[in-house]
Amino acid sequence: MAMARARTLGPIPLSWWGGGLAIGLILTIATALAEPIGVSAQYVVLDGVLLHALAPATVEQSPYLEKTAKGWTLQTYEFFFVLGIPLGAFLSALATRRLSTRVVPSEWAARFGPSPLRRVIWSFVGGFLLLFGARFGGGCTSGHMISGISQLAISSMLFTAALFAAAMLTVRYLYPSPNRPNREGRA
Repeated sequence: MAMARARTLGPIPLSWWGGGLAIGLILTIATALAEPIGVSAQYVVLDGVLLHALAPATVEQSPYLEKTAKGWTLQTYEFFFVLGIPLGAFLSALATRRLSTRVVPSEWAARFGPSPLRRVIWSFVGGFLLLFGARFGGGCTSGHMISGISQLAISSMLFTAALFAAAMLTVRYLYPSPNRPNREGRA
């Protein structure tokens, strides 16, 4: 089944090992020129900088936002790195002719229905929880899994193990296998 999907999408532009080498090279260059890669803090910096410009009293009431807004600017490598993520994804989709405007993937539609609004709402909820967890955990997947593991940080290794375990449980819950027997023993 996976092979049939791969054929309909076209050739895979980069192998898994090529992607891994590319990420390693980018991490090495980023660390040598600036600092290790991290993304989630930039959303808080953006909030802090924008709120500091629009409603400084609100920022002053929040120690968390005040800390991120003081002396920060959006003219940093990290902020442009974050802007480059959707831009790079868009350009890659164009270059590989994989650009799609599909809002509801077939797997989602089969399990939860074809409603684009429902898909967008749950995507927003999932993204919010992901960002909240990233800030609560002191880093996001790129910060922990790419930069942290390359620095042999124990917290990053624990984060990665927990993330993969949670992801596998979530997928098994959201998309149960049609061939796996249910609780009554029927497939």
